[in-house]
Amino acid sequence: MSNIVNDLVEEYIRETLQEKDGILKELEIYAHENSVPIIHKEVSDLLKVLLKMKKPKRILEVGCAIGYSSIFFATVLENDVEIITTERNEKMIEKAKENIKRAGLEDKITILEGDAEETLKNVDGEFDMIFIDAAKGQYQLFFDLVIDKLKRGGLVVSDNILYKGMVAHDDFVVRRKKTIVKRMRNYLDYICTCDYLSTSLIPIGDGVALSYKEGERNNNGK
Repeated sequence: MSNIVNDLVEEYIRETLQEKDGILKELEIYAHENSVPIIHKEVSDLLKVLLKMKKPKRILEVGCAIGYSSIFFATVLENDVEIITTERNEKMIEKAKENIKRAGLEDKITILEGDAEETLKNVDGEFDMIFIDAAKGQYQLFFDLVIDKLKRGGLVVSDNILYKGMVAHDDFVVRRKKTIVKRMRNYLDYICTCDYLSTSLIPIGDGVALSYKEGERNNNGK
């Protein structure tokens, strides 16, 4: 299963939404031609609405790739934001730095280079929003590393949580992806049952989870 939404519905939504322009459009073309995963068009428009509503001043992103989402966030917020993002792939880091420079956002976006499991431990301060879009089998690990850095009233956005539909039903699971699917299911069970979170799972793009932080974690992590 490649799409989690009916193809005709997905096509209609994407054709109806307004096209990006400038560097964001260029990056979409580059990503398509080079098989680089970036946020789906309909997901980016959902995030645009959320960003305009919440107006976050600090965003922590796990998974930078070519810098598309960080540049998108900063553009929507008209540069009135500080974004810290992580990436371990050296080629992606090089491309992201180039794109961020072209966008004139070097003073707004900082890339932490290396394994997120290590770099996230050294991030200081609180954040208004956290965006998780990295290794699908590690979402729980990333979440545990960053959730205490999120302000009360902040938002965690977890992208690609249905993983091409495989998370929804065993019939869709590719054998070599069983471990990733199991871990993602455990992650979704976790964020949907945390006492201090209100979470919604949305079947657009490849699945998006929105988690609103209402309080702080207790001693048992929930």
